[in-house]
Amino acid sequence: HGLTNVETRYRQRYVDLIANDDVKNIFLSRSRIVNNIRTFLVKKGFLEVETPILHTVAGGAAAKPFKTHHNTLDMDLTLRIAPELHLKRLVVGGMEKVFEIGRNFRNEGISTQHNPEFTMIELYEAYSDYELMMNLIEELVCSCVDLFSKDRKVVYQENEIDFNGPWERVHMIDWLSKSLGYSVLDESKKILLEADKMKINHFDLPGKAITEIFEQKYLEGVTNPTFVFGFPIDVSPLARRNNANPMIADRFELFINEKEIANAFSELNDPEDQLERFEKQLELKSKGDDEASDMDEDYINALRYGMPPTAGAGLGIDRLVMILTNSSSIREVILFPHMRNE
Repeated sequence: HGLTNVETRYRQRYVDLIANDDVKNIFLSRSRIVNNIRTFLVKKGFLEVETPILHTVAGGAAAKPFKTHHNTLDMDLTLRIAPELHLKRLVVGGMEKVFEIGRNFRNEGISTQHNPEFTMIELYEAYSDYELMMNLIEELVCSCVDLFSKDRKVVYQENEIDFNGPWERVHMIDWLSKSLGYSVLDESKKILLEADKMKINHFDLPGKAITEIFEQKYLEGVTNPTFVFGFPIDVSPLARRNNANPMIADRFELFINEKEIANAFSELNDPEDQLERFEKQLELKSKGDDEASDMDEDYINALRYGMPPTAGAGLGIDRLVMILTNSSSIREVILFPHMRNE
């Protein structure tokens, strides 16, 4: 006769699935989306791989990790926050097109958009760059949309999202500089003061202030898929510097309905530059930024063997499924979301 109590539905998903056909259909749709992504990439010549979930160094993303301990080896480990650094080691080893669909774990808040463990796909392609990766991500997402819509338009929470391309591409620095009336890269004191007014915790990083201010000012009301590129280099520790402006990274994020769906960039393959970036991350960690990256000396060593020019991307499966199934909360698209103990 139906089950409507939200907390009971999540705690006892087995009953929810019995009582609500709509819920079962969400997870049938999720399976179709994941299978489509896998098939799409395999047809493009990508190789599916598996990398460790237990890491000795937390890296590949700006996030606070879960920590654990291996008794036999008597060593501290973290659950992976991203598979990025291991996948790029494979590119160094000659696997030129790889992807992994799997769980990541971040010791952060729970909300309608966040769960401590979530599913991502990360993919890497040698001899590509971030602009070519934009084209690939657009094609990949549209192939998923085509499973549910004949005209590539999807209604999500009363908003119609038009996935027909080409998708808009917005340069973060240019847009924010025009909006504020000054060059945000050149006027670091001004942008930090602006961030202070907006109560943004920037750790004295102009790039962090720029990124947060842009997202608050630009993204409101942006429904259709939009690529935002031109990120400051100091918030992009693994991304390649732009040839024309070394203060900017060759990086983009994909936003749909105001939410980040994917993050991608041309990979930094200069070991000495990467070493300096890691050292700056350690300085941030010492200032209290618990999302700053750790030093990964073995990854630096891998880069010294030589990584070809490479582009990579990470795309959130859960958030994509939310949009394509018109689900208002991430808990609706995860079979067993985390809950506080009763």
